[in-house]
Amino acid sequence: MNKSLEIKPLSSASATFPSSYRWELLALLWFAFFLNQADRQIFSVVLPLIRKDLGLTDAELGLIASALVWTYGLLVPIAGFIGDRYSRRNILGISLLFWSLATLSTGFCTTLIQFVLLRGIATGGGEAFYAPSANSLLSEHHSQNKSLALSIHQTAVYFGIILSGLIAGYVGEHYGWQRAFFLFGSFGVILGIVFFVRVRKDTPAIAKELLSDKQAVSVAQVASIIVKKPTVWMLTLAFACMVFVNVGYLTWMPSFLAEKFDQSLTEAGFTSLFYHHVGAFLGVLMGAKIADSFAKTKPQSRLIVQALGLLLGAPFIYLMSVSLSPSVTYVALFFFGLFRGWYDSNIVASLYEVVAPQIRSSAYGLMLACAFLVGATSPFLLGILKPTLGLTTGLASLAGFYVLGSGLIATAVVCFFKHDKET
Repeated sequence: MNKSLEIKPLSSASATFPSSYRWELLALLWFAFFLNQADRQIFSVVLPLIRKDLGLTDAELGLIASALVWTYGLLVPIAGFIGDRYSRRNILGISLLFWSLATLSTGFCTTLIQFVLLRGIATGGGEAFYAPSANSLLSEHHSQNKSLALSIHQTAVYFGIILSGLIAGYVGEHYGWQRAFFLFGSFGVILGIVFFVRVRKDTPAIAKELLSDKQAVSVAQVASIIVKKPTVWMLTLAFACMVFVNVGYLTWMPSFLAEKFDQSLTEAGFTSLFYHHVGAFLGVLMGAKIADSFAKTKPQSRLIVQALGLLLGAPFIYLMSVSLSPSVTYVALFFFGLFRGWYDSNIVASLYEVVAPQIRSSAYGLMLACAFLVGATSPFLLGILKPTLGLTTGLASLAGFYVLGSGLIATAVVCFFKHDKET
């Protein structure tokens, strides 16, 4: 390994800042992640209104959804490398302000190109710079309770998606889909200002080494370490399977329930997201607790929990799609979410078991890039297939990707983890 990338003991940020600041940081990042997910989901909730108002086709609507994820996937590795080298406070604050302004501006869109540029490229580009720096910063400040802090942070995804479904659906039906974008975008701008006022500037691990060693660390050197660890790639491919399912579900499930059970936009936006994400909220806390309990003596337990989550969740994806009863569909959505939470609880923690602290933001950025570039095709493909095969068949087929992802993680546990584990 290149000398500039040798694993060296790092001083813990948790020993530098008081406990009250560490939890305030977690709270601010939770609200930022809440808006990150809510702003992403608004479009799917008001999609029927946009289709009716602007006359866009299902394929065009799917393209808009995919454009955001493609942009996210292309830029997130850059965000990861930057997050290992510059102040994550500044990266996160600028990112939050940028995507919030893009969300607000989406309310003015009237054409496909404008949606692709503002909702797809601008919003997706701003959001890409959030996750790598946020998870790296949280891990550094909560080194003694890493899984707990990361799991609490992860719950913002579920609250953001649930409440955006309820609020955006209501606002869209009563005041127009444009005002849903105005509302959430404005909140993000306010939070961005608060973030810069309250969060202290930081110096990432690699930057500290550069200051002391006066040695440059290239992107190629970081990437070469990650490429040589098969566990990272198994985790990344499994993540791609999960993202493919998740993005497709989030984009089309509100429309699916509205059409299949003749629900209003508000009801469909709420029920399609509520039951699943309540289950996911419980599952992520459960999965973190199980993983933390066993990982002390068996670090691969984090990966095993993820593999089980995907495997056990697959039957419920199929059931939610083919069921003819709303009640059965809601039960299936709940258990789909519960086991998805098992997987989510260890996405970051599992990766961090096999990469060094100095390159964690970079590694997570690459992982997100690969996963989202693959997963981005899901809304577009489901939109193309919708007029012929229908959403029931399309959504049911997503169960196979969960089974595939589970097998990939199991392969990593059996064949590669022991060799790749960071000591």
